[in-house]
Amino acid sequence: MTDPNVERKLVEIMRIISESDKPLGARLIADELHNRGYAIGERAVRYHLRILDERGFTKKHGYIGRTITERGKKELNDALISDRFGFVITKIEELIYKADYNIETGKGNVIVNVTNIDKDDYDNATEIIKYAMDHGATISPRVGVIEEDTDLDIYVPEGKVAVATVCSITFDGLLLNNGIPVVPVYGGLMEMQDYSPAGFLDLISYNGTSIDPIKIFLRRKATSILEAIETGNGKMLANVRQIPASATKRAEELLEIASKHDISGHLAIGDPGDDVLFAPIERGKVGIPVMVGINSVAAVEEAGINVETNPVSAVMEYSKMKKL
Repeated sequence: MTDPNVERKLVEIMRIISESDKPLGARLIADELHNRGYAIGERAVRYHLRILDERGFTKKHGYIGRTITERGKKELNDALISDRFGFVITKIEELIYKADYNIETGKGNVIVNVTNIDKDDYDNATEIIKYAMDHGATISPRVGVIEEDTDLDIYVPEGKVAVATVCSITFDGLLLNNGIPVVPVYGGLMEMQDYSPAGFLDLISYNGTSIDPIKIFLRRKATSILEAIETGNGKMLANVRQIPASATKRAEELLEIASKHDISGHLAIGDPGDDVLFAPIERGKVGIPVMVGINSVAAVEEAGINVETNPVSAVMEYSKMKKL
């Protein structure tokens, strides 16, 4: 049986091919996959295309590329019906499982967001990222820098440099790895007043959506990160997870230990069953809102620099990530 993660990529590749009026090659497919939040390279795309060819879902036309077959169209239609909703939370759950960061040693995989920056804009962009990180707008001041063709797991388009920032969903992996059941529930827009969180202005559930809620707010250009840093008042991005109320004390201990290794940024731990910063929480649970790692990237966009960001993209060894 094929890995569910591979199956989803196969479906997305078929969807991309079906949307084109001409045969598509691996490079173009890889570019479009990247635009849709899949950080995989051309070599990995070729591997997936061979699977599709073997199943009779795509047809190869020499060096020109592939087209989808009638059998592939039927398979795609059936897959989209069942895959329409819940994709984002499924992807998040898979990455949480892969995140094996050890808070005692400061080593292990953390979940990262991947942002592609034009090489010409790299110096200015990273200066802003550092500024936002130095002022506590994200959960960690560490980044990973990836050049073209240097990482098989993270695809970097030609002419770009990728910057990986620690994703706040890393907290979920940290809690789960230490025996605390955790469920990411919302991504949202947080109002800051006098340098403190005043409450969520808008929330989008992770369940039932095919687009990451944080990416939706990025597209809306809803943030004012730089203003919040400079004046204390503005809008930042945060997300919320919930855990059993009985695990509150242990969660507090874990978050305190994590902060010693530059992983922090939780805004509060709510009371059992109570809303936390206006985010509804289930009975018997407590909510934990956390600043997202992408706030630093949102600040770059606010400064007029165009970047391409994919939240909750991959995992990366934390000890290899460095401060700017």
